[in-house]
Amino acid sequence: LSLVILIFLLDRISKIYVIYLDKKFLGSELFSSKFLNISLIWNEGIAFGLFSFDEKNLYNILSIIIFLVILIILFWIIKSKGFKKYLLIIIFSGALGNFYDRIVYGGVPDFIDFHVGNFHWFIFNVSDIFISLGVLFLIIFEIIDNQKNKIDEKNI
Repeated sequence: LSLVILIFLLDRISKIYVIYLDKKFLGSELFSSKFLNISLIWNEGIAFGLFSFDEKNLYNILSIIIFLVILIILFWIIKSKGFKKYLLIIIFSGALGNFYDRIVYGGVPDFIDFHVGNFHWFIFNVSDIFISLGVLFLIIFEIIDNQKNKIDEKNI
C-alpha cells in the first residue's frame, strides 16, 4: 500500500505542478532544452495518446475498459508473490494515477517530451514511466522465469 501511495503522490504532485505552471504562464512551453521539453498536453486516449478521439461515448467506453483492466491487475496483485507482485503494484499505481485524471479532468495531463533533433518520442507523464518500467521488467522477469522453468524441466 505504501508503494501505491508513494507512486500516486509523485504522479499527482508532478501533474498539479505542471498544470499550475501552465495556467500561470498561459500555456507556454514550461521548459526547453536540447533533449527535453516540458509542456502540457491533454491526452484523451490510452497510452501515449493512442486512440484519442472527441466522441464522448467512445471515451466513456474506453474509460470503462481501462477500469476493468485496473481491476484485473489488482486481482493479479492479490494472487502474485515476490518480485512479480511489486512489478504489478508499480503498473497498478501508474494506471490508477492516469485513471484518476481521466475521471477528474476528462483527460490525462502529459508533459514530458524527450526528443533528438526533430524526432520526438510520445509525450508522457510520471504514471506512464512507472507503467512502462513495470511492464518492461515484468516481461524480463517472465522471460527469465520461463527459461529457469525450462532448465528445471530438463534436469528432472
